[in-house]
Amino acid sequence: MPAFLIGYVRVVEAVTSRVGRIAMYLLFVMMAILLWSSVSKTFFLPSLWTLEMAQFTMVAYYMLGGPYSLQLGSNVRMDLLYGAWSTRRKAWFDAFTVLALLFYLGVLLYGGLESAAYALEYGERSSSAWRPPMAPIKIVMCAAVVLMILQATAMLIRDIATLRGVEL
Repeated sequence: MPAFLIGYVRVVEAVTSRVGRIAMYLLFVMMAILLWSSVSKTFFLPSLWTLEMAQFTMVAYYMLGGPYSLQLGSNVRMDLLYGAWSTRRKAWFDAFTVLALLFYLGVLLYGGLESAAYALEYGERSSSAWRPPMAPIKIVMCAAVVLMILQATAMLIRDIATLRGVEL
């Protein structure tokens, strides 16, 4: 395998790992928001921002954790046949199916960029009483899809290396 592909895989997996590990802590942020929501509803005036902020945090947690989950191989897959296959056959299957994933992610990124551009251009806001701007969460979602595309490409390179008998 060419050195630049090996370097690409290492850099992408290092970035994915760091972002995923940081994204794990967003669960605690969401728990703190929901705890504040419970406390404020019980003892103070209810906060308008807590539910929507918890939803935004959950979206960021889910989307930024996706590439890390893909890297760890903890994504959902049907192991009825796959689990019994050889490493080489798994690499063939994964290299083929990652192309469908990349197509899907490309379409998702196209739509996400259009939506983020619209939110930035027109100052789109949520329709709730709090009315937060939608652009920040849409930008986070687009960044997560880009990271997922990079990770899927790194997995494709890793599968091709496995098929060639090279272990990355």
